Amino acid sequence: MSVPRGGRTGASRSGRTEATKQKLFDAALRLVGERGAAGVTVDEIAAEAGVAKGTVYYNFGSKDALVEALLRHGVDLLSERLRRASALTDPSAALEATVDEALGFFAEYPSFAQLLVSEMWRTPGAWRETLELLRDDIALILRGVLDRLAESGRLPAGVQPATAAAALFGTLLVVALDWHVFHPERTKEDVRESVIVLIRGVAGQSGR
Repeated sequence: MSVPRGGRTGASRSGRTEATKQKLFDAALRLVGERGAAGVTVDEIAAEAGVAKGTVYYNFGSKDALVEALLRHGVDLLSERLRRASALTDPSAALEATVDEALGFFAEYPSFAQLLVSEMWRTPGAWRETLELLRDDIALILRGVLDRLAESGRLPAGVQPATAAAALFGTLLVVALDWHVFHPERTKEDVRESVIVLIRGVAGQSGR
């Protein structure tokens, strides 16, 4: 199959754009995680990413738009990992796998957990509406696994999947933040086991 004239150039340009956005994502996360979104300037983000200030405006238009894109991009990355984990056939294994993936993601991007926690409960927040939608995306994935547990008879009576999904998401966020800020010496395996003990109770398991 022949490549249309300019097609390869377009693909190359798209790849460079995504690489630049990833650099800005990583740079903004480092700075926002240290000082909060309000305390970071576009100049600082550009300098941290090693790009011109105009590159930030070209790709996002403003700092607020960059932070919103940062939130969306981070949740997209997390959602992709959780969806893969939630696809496991056994719902109990799928639930544990989602915990693994979430903790692995927050270990890789600890500042993202800090950003989510700080902005999600800020009242009023500049990105509150966006964050509510993003929270719902994650909760929906978790609820899908919990619905499967309920259908298999392994969810304790009285536990509502929607409420449990919200509680699990909140637990993972707070645990990840506590791990990053107060107990960085703990390994992911230690943190995982602490969460899994709780999860196995919800999944109707006594252990393996």
